[in-house]
Amino acid sequence: MPLKIGDLAKATDTQVVTIRYYEKEGLLRQPERSDSGYRLYSETDVERLHFIRRCRQHGMSLGEIRALLAFRDSPTSSCDWINFLVEKHIAEVEQQIESLQLLKSHLETLRRSCGGDHAHGCGIIAQLDRDTPCPSCNGLHCRLAPGSSVPSR
Repeated sequence: MPLKIGDLAKATDTQVVTIRYYEKEGLLRQPERSDSGYRLYSETDVERLHFIRRCRQHGMSLGEIRALLAFRDSPTSSCDWINFLVEKHIAEVEQQIESLQLLKSHLETLRRSCGGDHAHGCGIIAQLDRDTPCPSCNGLHCRLAPGSSVPSR
C-alpha cells in the first residue's frame, strides 16, 4: 500500500521538508503521484530513506551518500573505495576527539581558576577577559569555531 509523504516521515522519523530535499538532491526518486497530486511512496522508499538516515548519522555527506546509493543500486566494481571512505571518517572523528579533549582540558583549567569567592572576582571571568590565548586552546579556535565539523549535540 503506497504511503503519503506524512506517513513516510512518521515511518522513518524524518521531517517532510528533509524528504523533499532528498528528492531534490536525487537521493530519493521522484515519487509517483495520486490523482489528487499527493506523493506516493513504497516500502523500497522507506528502506532507502532509512539507509540515507543511517549514512547521515555516520557523518556521510550527501555526495558520499549519492555514491553509496549508486553502488548499492548496481554494484559493478570492488567496494574497496567504501573502506577508504570509512577510514577518512574515522580520521575525522579522531581529530574531533582530540579537539574536544583539548577543549575539556581548557574548561577544567577555567573551572579550577575560580574558588567561588565573589569578593575577589571570578577567576573564570578573569581568564576569559585575557587577551592572550590559553595554551590548551592553541589551534582550537579553527577547529571548534561555529560551523566546524565538531558535533554540537
